[in-house]
Amino acid sequence: FSYEWAAARFRFRPPHSDLAYALEAGKGGTRSILVAVQAHIISYLLFTRETECTHLERLCQVGRWEQGQALATALAETLWAAGGGGRAVVCLITAPITVVPHEAYRANSFTERIQLFEFSEKAAAQGFISDHINCFKGEGSHGVILFLYSLLFSRRLER
Repeated sequence: FSYEWAAARFRFRPPHSDLAYALEAGKGGTRSILVAVQAHIISYLLFTRETECTHLERLCQVGRWEQGQALATALAETLWAAGGGGRAVVCLITAPITVVPHEAYRANSFTERIQLFEFSEKAAAQGFISDHINCFKGEGSHGVILFLYSLLFSRRLER
């Protein structure tokens, strides 16, 4: 992965600001993934989340915790749809492990550490993502790459 991909994560604008609902998008090919997730975030904040605010206020009055919940919901919904409505796979990075790579494989110290978590219920996947949300939005987390891998495994490689 290029530097832009490796550095990409799901990062919101400052909480309780006019753009608190918006993800920050850097340069590079990750924008298309961020835009797709952004659409689910806006949908959740406008139409799903329970609040007394008007529609526009719903977007501007978002705090840090609500940003995390919106992101977890958006990621879970997207993975659930990719899995055909019957499963979702979430990829996270585990502690470093020692792997003897196959001669045709070039180790990158990232892919070797990915662990798959499979869910047969959308609510369970969403709860798991919510509990591990910093794995997708934390500095140095490779959050967008993890989400891309999660999409591929949720969809199944043969599909």
